[in-house]
Amino acid sequence: MKPFTYERARSPAEAAAAAARIQGARFIAGGTNLLDLMKLQIETPGYLIDVNGLALDKIETTPEGGMRIGALVRNTDLAADDRVRRDYGLLSRAMLAGASGQLRNKATTAGNLLQRTRCPYFYDTNQPCNKRRPGSGCAALGGFSRQHAVVGASEACIATHPSDMAVAMRALDATVETVRPDGSARSIPIAEFHRLPGDTPHIETALAAGELITAVTLPKPVGGKHIYRKVRDRASYAFALISVAAVIQRDGSGRVALGGVAHKPWRVEAAEPDLPRGAKAASAGLLADATPTRENAFKLLLVERTLGAVLTEARA
Repeated sequence: MKPFTYERARSPAEAAAAAARIQGARFIAGGTNLLDLMKLQIETPGYLIDVNGLALDKIETTPEGGMRIGALVRNTDLAADDRVRRDYGLLSRAMLAGASGQLRNKATTAGNLLQRTRCPYFYDTNQPCNKRRPGSGCAALGGFSRQHAVVGASEACIATHPSDMAVAMRALDATVETVRPDGSARSIPIAEFHRLPGDTPHIETALAAGELITAVTLPKPVGGKHIYRKVRDRASYAFALISVAAVIQRDGSGRVALGGVAHKPWRVEAAEPDLPRGAKAASAGLLADATPTRENAFKLLLVERTLGAVLTEARA
């Protein structure tokens, strides 16, 4: 690990201003992703700004009847909160499907949204990776691509986003709240927060330089059956081959987001009216522009069958 400077921020605005002012600065909270990347020298920040003392660890009800989740709320606490389990069961189920109990005890809400891909070529510094070193190429395009994206990818990157929580947040229409270096606040719809790779896969979110996440807000609870189903190669502590986050109403209508298929949590609202017609029709709309590789084309059928199982469970 390379040497770095460390400081504890005293306010969100101060943290954002310092991150914008100091080249190579990064925020650190739980550190469950960043520290691993630093050990491998994939990320080599010269300055770490500790935000753990900023009192952003509260779960509160909003005046509109929704919920505001502080950026520093630990994944374990969020999944176990009685209000979350009652009103946003999809979110609780998704979080419990991710990582191990030890990691959930440290990982934060903001950090979960910001975690970087688990593509093996991103982690191997001997391989070209446009996400790690822009312009170097994408080794996954001609390599082992079983885990990679089937939709929304580009010639520059076919990595997937690893978060389970983010998929549930996308289905629930969350909003990400931030503070910018000048102290002003911003609200970013979760649909616009994560970016597709295009020609710049190293730019993964809509955050500007120094911008700090302070909370995630959920709208009023959505009724219906909340289901999160994750398909993976191992029964635990493994990232999704595909996942389905769904809220299904009694009449079969609803909303659905997919994980493990794209560079960001994948939701196509235009396909959701097809849910009452069944999994085949809905998955065709969800994956209409899919461009799978030979090794991951099975994900298309896997999405259809998993969505079918979700719809069957909802009806039951």
